[in-house]
Amino acid sequence: MNFPSVDLHCHLDLYQNSTLIAAQCRKAGTYVLSVTTTPRAWRGTAQLAMGNARIKTALGLHPQIAHERLDELPLFDMLLPATRYIGEIGLDGGPQWRSHWRAQMHVFEHILASSSRAGGRIITIHSRRAATAVLDALARYPDAGIPVLHWFSGSKSELSRAIDMGCWFSVGPGMVQSKRGRELVRLMPLDRVVTETDGPFDFVGGRPLEPGEVDGARNALSLCWRTKPEEVAARVLASFRRLVSSAVGGAA
Repeated sequence: MNFPSVDLHCHLDLYQNSTLIAAQCRKAGTYVLSVTTTPRAWRGTAQLAMGNARIKTALGLHPQIAHERLDELPLFDMLLPATRYIGEIGLDGGPQWRSHWRAQMHVFEHILASSSRAGGRIITIHSRRAATAVLDALARYPDAGIPVLHWFSGSKSELSRAIDMGCWFSVGPGMVQSKRGRELVRLMPLDRVVTETDGPFDFVGGRPLEPGEVDGARNALSLCWRTKPEEVAARVLASFRRLVSSAVGGAA
Protein backbone atom coordinates (compact mmCIF):
# COMPACT_ATOMS: atom_id res chain seq x y z
CA MET A 1 0.00 0.00 0.00
CA ASN A 2 1.27 3.46 -0.87
CA PHE A 3 1.02 6.05 1.87
CA PRO A 4 1.14 9.80 1.18
CA SER A 5 4.30 11.55 2.28
CA VAL A 6 4.30 13.78 5.34
CA ASP A 7 6.57 16.85 5.25
CA LEU A 8 6.13 18.81 8.46
CA HIS A 9 8.77 21.44 7.72
CA CYS A 10 9.27 22.81 4.22
CA HIS A 11 9.90 26.33 2.89
CA LEU A 12 7.51 26.08 -0.04
CA ASP A 13 7.70 29.77 -0.90
CA LEU A 14 11.49 29.70 -1.26
CA TYR A 15 11.59 27.36 -4.26
CA GLN A 16 12.24 29.20 -7.52
CA ASN A 17 9.27 27.43 -9.10
CA SER A 18 7.06 27.44 -6.01
CA THR A 19 3.72 27.51 -7.88
CA LEU A 20 4.68 24.44 -9.92
CA ILE A 21 6.03 22.68 -6.81
CA ALA A 22 2.76 23.34 -4.97
CA ALA A 23 0.80 21.90 -7.89
CA GLN A 24 2.99 18.78 -7.79
CA CYS A 25 2.26 18.39 -4.07
CA ARG A 26 -1.45 18.46 -4.82
CA LYS A 27 -1.10 15.84 -7.55
CA ALA A 28 0.95 13.57 -5.29
CA GLY A 29 -1.34 14.02 -2.30
CA THR A 30 1.57 15.09 -0.11
CA TYR A 31 0.88 16.57 3.33
CA VAL A 32 3.02 19.69 3.74
CA LEU A 33 3.48 22.20 6.51
CA SER A 34 4.73 25.22 4.58
CA VAL A 35 6.73 27.33 7.02
CA THR A 36 7.52 31.01 6.63
CA THR A 37 10.50 33.03 7.79
CA THR A 38 8.73 36.39 8.21
CA PRO A 39 5.13 37.45 8.89
CA ARG A 40 5.17 39.54 5.70
CA ALA A 41 5.69 36.36 3.70
CA TRP A 42 2.65 34.62 5.15
CA ARG A 43 -0.13 35.89 2.87
CA GLY A 44 1.78 35.21 -0.33
CA THR A 45 2.85 31.78 0.89
CA ALA A 46 -0.69 30.91 1.92
CA GLN A 47 -1.79 31.63 -1.65
CA LEU A 48 0.33 28.67 -2.78
CA ALA A 49 -1.92 26.40 -0.70
CA MET A 50 -5.20 27.65 -2.16
CA GLY A 51 -7.34 24.71 -3.26
CA ASN A 52 -5.14 22.14 -1.52
CA ALA A 53 -6.32 21.15 1.94
CA ARG A 54 -3.19 19.05 2.45
CA ILE A 55 -0.90 22.10 2.47
CA LYS A 56 -1.05 24.21 5.63
CA THR A 57 0.84 27.47 6.01
CA ALA A 58 2.64 28.26 9.25
CA LEU A 59 3.23 31.80 10.48
CA GLY A 60 6.86 32.33 11.39
CA LEU A 61 9.74 34.63 12.18
CA HIS A 62 13.05 32.84 11.79
CA PRO A 63 15.60 33.36 14.60
CA GLN A 64 18.41 34.17 12.17
CA ILE A 65 16.57 37.29 10.97
CA ALA A 66 14.69 38.11 14.18
CA HIS A 67 16.88 41.17 14.82
CA GLU A 68 15.94 42.56 11.41
CA ARG A 69 12.19 41.99 11.72
CA LEU A 70 11.22 43.12 15.21
CA ASP A 71 8.79 45.56 13.65
CA GLU A 72 6.81 42.63 12.19
CA LEU A 73 5.65 41.32 15.58
CA PRO A 74 2.41 43.36 15.48
CA LEU A 75 1.71 41.85 12.04
CA PHE A 76 2.41 38.40 13.46
CA ASP A 77 -0.18 38.98 16.18
CA MET A 78 -2.70 40.26 13.65
CA LEU A 79 -2.30 37.21 11.40
CA LEU A 80 -2.18 34.59 14.14
CA PRO A 81 -5.97 33.97 14.28
CA ALA A 82 -5.82 32.87 10.62
CA THR A 83 -3.71 29.75 11.22
CA ARG A 84 -3.31 26.82 13.61
CA TYR A 85 0.40 26.56 12.80
CA ILE A 86 3.44 28.60 13.83
CA GLY A 87 6.88 28.24 12.29
CA GLU A 88 9.65 28.58 11.68
CA ILE A 89 10.51 30.16 15.00
CA GLY A 90 13.01 29.41 17.74
CA LEU A 91 16.58 30.19 18.72
CA ASP A 92 19.95 29.76 17.01
CA GLY A 93 23.09 29.65 19.13
CA GLY A 94 25.51 29.51 16.21
CA PRO A 95 28.49 31.89 16.50
CA GLN A 96 27.28 34.14 13.68
CA TRP A 97 23.94 34.69 15.45
CA ARG A 98 24.98 34.97 19.10
CA SER A 99 25.34 38.74 18.88
CA HIS A 100 21.60 38.90 18.18
CA TRP A 101 20.63 36.61 21.04
CA ARG A 102 18.62 39.23 22.92
CA ALA A 103 16.50 39.97 19.84
CA GLN A 104 16.02 36.24 19.22
CA MET A 105 14.81 35.72 22.78
CA HIS A 106 12.48 38.71 22.59
CA VAL A 107 10.85 37.42 19.39
CA PHE A 108 10.63 33.81 20.57
CA GLU A 109 9.05 34.66 23.91
CA HIS A 110 6.69 37.19 22.32
CA ILE A 111 5.44 34.52 19.93
CA LEU A 112 5.07 31.89 22.64
CA ALA A 113 3.10 34.36 24.75
CA SER A 114 0.88 35.28 21.79
CA SER A 115 0.26 31.61 21.05
CA SER A 116 -0.65 30.97 24.69
CA ARG A 117 -3.21 33.79 24.64
CA ALA A 118 -4.63 32.45 21.37
CA GLY A 119 -5.32 28.97 22.76
CA GLY A 120 -2.13 27.28 21.58
CA ARG A 121 -0.78 26.31 18.17
CA ILE A 122 1.19 23.50 16.55
CA ILE A 123 4.68 25.03 16.50
CA THR A 124 7.71 23.95 14.46
CA ILE A 125 10.85 25.10 16.25
CA HIS A 126 14.47 25.70 15.30
CA SER A 127 16.85 24.89 18.18
CA ARG A 128 20.32 24.62 16.66
CA ARG A 129 22.95 25.00 19.44
CA ALA A 130 20.16 26.34 21.64
CA ALA A 131 18.12 23.34 22.79
CA THR A 132 18.31 24.13 26.52
CA ALA A 133 17.29 27.76 26.00
CA VAL A 134 14.40 26.66 23.77
CA LEU A 135 13.19 24.15 26.34
CA ASP A 136 13.52 26.71 29.14
CA ALA A 137 11.32 29.11 27.17
CA LEU A 138 8.76 26.40 26.42
CA ALA A 139 8.64 25.60 30.13
CA ARG A 140 7.78 29.24 30.83
CA TYR A 141 4.89 29.07 28.34
CA PRO A 142 3.32 25.64 28.84
CA ASP A 143 0.10 26.71 27.11
CA ALA A 144 1.80 27.82 23.89
CA GLY A 145 0.75 24.63 22.13
CA ILE A 146 2.43 21.52 20.79
CA PRO A 147 6.14 22.03 20.08
CA VAL A 148 7.67 20.08 17.20
CA LEU A 149 11.46 20.27 17.34
CA HIS A 150 12.68 20.46 13.75
CA TRP A 151 16.01 18.75 12.93
CA PHE A 152 16.84 18.33 16.61
CA SER A 153 20.60 18.29 17.25
CA GLY A 154 20.89 18.71 21.00
CA SER A 155 22.41 16.36 23.54
CA LYS A 156 20.84 13.15 24.77
CA SER A 157 20.01 14.79 28.10
CA GLU A 158 18.32 17.67 26.28
CA LEU A 159 16.41 15.15 24.18
CA SER A 160 15.27 13.35 27.32
CA ARG A 161 14.03 16.62 28.77
CA ALA A 162 12.20 17.46 25.53
CA ILE A 163 10.51 14.06 25.57
CA ASP A 164 9.42 14.55 29.18
CA MET A 165 7.96 17.93 28.21
CA GLY A 166 5.81 16.36 25.50
CA CYS A 167 7.70 17.64 22.48
CA TRP A 168 7.35 16.09 19.05
CA PHE A 169 10.17 15.74 16.51
CA SER A 170 10.41 16.17 12.74
CA VAL A 171 13.17 14.15 11.11
CA GLY A 172 14.54 14.74 7.63
CA PRO A 173 17.04 12.99 5.36
CA GLY A 174 19.80 15.40 6.39
CA MET A 175 19.43 14.69 10.09
CA VAL A 176 19.81 10.92 9.74
CA GLN A 177 22.95 11.05 7.60
CA SER A 178 25.10 11.24 10.72
CA LYS A 179 25.60 8.52 13.31
CA ARG A 180 24.76 10.99 16.07
CA GLY A 181 21.51 11.96 14.35
CA ARG A 182 20.48 8.31 14.09
CA GLU A 183 21.34 7.75 17.75
CA LEU A 184 19.01 10.61 18.72
CA VAL A 185 16.24 9.24 16.50
CA ARG A 186 16.47 5.84 18.22
CA LEU A 187 15.70 7.55 21.54
CA MET A 188 12.68 9.48 20.28
CA PRO A 189 9.16 8.20 21.06
CA LEU A 190 7.93 6.38 17.96
CA ASP A 191 4.49 7.96 18.23
CA ARG A 192 5.88 11.54 18.29
CA VAL A 193 8.09 11.44 15.21
CA VAL A 194 7.08 12.81 11.81
CA THR A 195 9.09 13.37 8.64
CA GLU A 196 10.28 16.61 7.05
CA THR A 197 12.55 17.82 4.25
CA ASP A 198 13.53 21.38 5.24
CA GLY A 199 13.56 21.97 1.49
CA PRO A 200 14.98 23.77 -0.31
CA PHE A 201 17.74 23.99 2.34
CA ASP A 202 18.53 20.27 2.43
CA PHE A 203 19.89 18.51 -0.61
CA VAL A 204 20.13 15.09 -2.23
CA GLY A 205 22.42 14.44 -5.16
CA GLY A 206 23.35 18.13 -5.31
CA ARG A 207 19.79 19.39 -5.75
CA PRO A 208 17.28 20.69 -3.20
CA LEU A 209 14.87 18.19 -1.73
CA GLU A 210 11.35 18.75 -2.98
CA PRO A 211 8.35 18.80 -0.61
CA GLY A 212 7.50 15.29 0.53
CA GLU A 213 10.80 13.79 -0.65
CA VAL A 214 11.32 11.92 2.60
CA ASP A 215 12.43 8.48 1.43
CA GLY A 216 15.85 8.96 2.99
CA ALA A 217 14.27 9.69 6.35
CA ARG A 218 11.84 6.77 6.04
CA ASN A 219 14.66 4.35 5.23
CA ALA A 220 16.74 5.54 8.18
CA LEU A 221 13.74 5.35 10.50
CA SER A 222 13.09 1.81 9.32
CA LEU A 223 16.60 0.84 10.41
CA CYS A 224 16.31 2.68 13.72
CA TRP A 225 12.89 1.18 14.43
CA ARG A 226 13.74 -2.22 12.95
CA THR A 227 10.72 -2.26 10.72
CA LYS A 228 9.89 -1.94 7.02
CA PRO A 229 9.83 1.48 5.30
CA GLU A 230 6.14 1.04 4.46
CA GLU A 231 5.41 0.44 8.13
CA VAL A 232 7.33 3.63 8.94
CA ALA A 233 5.20 5.49 6.39
CA ALA A 234 2.02 4.17 7.99
CA ARG A 235 3.19 5.03 11.51
CA VAL A 236 4.28 8.54 10.54
CA LEU A 237 0.98 9.18 8.77
CA ALA A 238 -0.99 7.98 11.82
CA SER A 239 1.10 10.16 14.14
CA PHE A 240 0.70 13.15 11.84
CA ARG A 241 -3.08 12.74 11.78
CA ARG A 242 -3.14 12.55 15.56
CA LEU A 243 -1.01 15.69 15.80
CA VAL A 244 -3.18 17.77 13.48
CA SER A 245 -6.38 16.57 15.15
CA SER A 246 -5.20 17.93 18.50
CA ALA A 247 -7.37 20.47 20.27
CA VAL A 248 -5.11 23.51 19.83
CA GLY A 249 -5.93 26.55 17.78
CA GLY A 250 -9.37 25.50 16.56
CA ALA A 251 -10.23 23.50 13.47
CA ALA A 252 -7.57 22.09 11.13
